[in-house]
Amino acid sequence: MNINKIEEASKKFLSVYPGGFSNPELLKLAKKHIPEKMHNMALEFFNLDAFEDINKVTDNLIKIVSKASLVSLFEKPKFRDAVKAMTEEEKKQLSEGIKQLIHGDKELGFNLTLEILGSYKLAKWTLLTIVPYYYSPREEVFVKPNTTKLIIKYYELEDIKYSPKPTYDFYEKYRNYILEMKKYVDKSLDIDNAAFTGFLMMATEL
Repeated sequence: MNINKIEEASKKFLSVYPGGFSNPELLKLAKKHIPEKMHNMALEFFNLDAFEDINKVTDNLIKIVSKASLVSLFEKPKFRDAVKAMTEEEKKQLSEGIKQLIHGDKELGFNLTLEILGSYKLAKWTLLTIVPYYYSPREEVFVKPNTTKLIIKYYELEDIKYSPKPTYDFYEKYRNYILEMKKYVDKSLDIDNAAFTGFLMMATEL
């Protein structure tokens, strides 16, 4: 990891956007993604008690993915149709996967969710990471392929290689890198992790 590049990125970014993410231009951009609203929705939809009703959980998964600005328009209807077509047993596995991802054994949850989405050809990084990110935006990461590849290359992250096929090992390493990188930037840039990776990407173009 190239710490000098991270610190330089912070300085350049703040020279263009004084105040970091409190800058009016960036606040305007953030409104398009309604991060606070999506976080509150995730907290309501996927609190521990909510998982007592599997059908409601899967319906809420469809709702939150459909409203997620970070998920492509191409993926949303495919996800909706797949979840609606699932058997009760498949919905149970998907619900358990999300429950474990957020509240329990993250690796187990990741693999359960990956398996069931993979059976519908929807094992996509975006669909696997959107709900954990919305639920815990400062602890979990949203893996957007092009942004992730750029960050790994530009900031010289070691012992990690992006693959379009999701694995928990990659997710954990990438998440740990993002949390570590936040230590080397101005506090005004240390907000939720999707915004932080957005800053890392935008800084490479300044």
